[in-house]
Amino acid sequence: MNKSRRKFIRQSSLVALAGIGFPALSSDIINETGTIGSSFFSDEPFTLPNLPYTYEALEPNIDKMTMEIHHTKHHRAYVDNLNKAVKELTTIPSLDELVKNTSKFSMAVRNHGGGHWNHSFFWKIMKPGGGGSPTGKIAAAINGTFGSFDEFKAKLEEASLKRFGSGWAWLIVDANKKLAIGSTPNQDNPLMDLSELKGTPILGIDVWEHAYYLKYQNRRADYVKSWWNLLNWEEINKNLEAAG
Repeated sequence: MNKSRRKFIRQSSLVALAGIGFPALSSDIINETGTIGSSFFSDEPFTLPNLPYTYEALEPNIDKMTMEIHHTKHHRAYVDNLNKAVKELTTIPSLDELVKNTSKFSMAVRNHGGGHWNHSFFWKIMKPGGGGSPTGKIAAAINGTFGSFDEFKAKLEEASLKRFGSGWAWLIVDANKKLAIGSTPNQDNPLMDLSELKGTPILGIDVWEHAYYLKYQNRRADYVKSWWNLLNWEEINKNLEAAG
């Protein structure tokens, strides 16, 4: 669908909603998380996803203000800047294809596409009341590869703390269909053809300062240890299944 037709449909829909008493002729829709977003009628190729929980839902491990800023400021900026960066492209691939083929695109696409993909992934692998020991196939895979869940935690924490500056630590399925742990700088991820760490992400932790500084200041280790209380093992098992 071309851009002008999308715009026509969007405007027509807004008028129709206004006619049945919708609160405002605006693309700013209040979603189920209590945030305001414009994804409902966006004619941009990439949109900010809603969180699957409220901003305060991950407390006390991650505070409400951090989540709100992280989602509505940082993630939104990646989406907005990615949309600007892809305007130069004649054909706009899916987000997965952009990320997997970063060598073909500009640094802006790499940075902001990675930021959008990474955060969209990150929100889903956390949940209120999560954590505890892994369940399902991921439990067996972790024990088989690392010996125990405690050994796995120690290695992922090490990767998180040794990542100098900003970046991410990951559990991936590598080319040999084995679990592996590593980290990437900035907003790179293991799907990228330019990444030194290559594989399919199963879980990952954001260790940029904006992910934890309001609550933990410079105590990244405390943030990482607290983050284990949020893991959504059901979603992580889905990631493992999808990796094959």
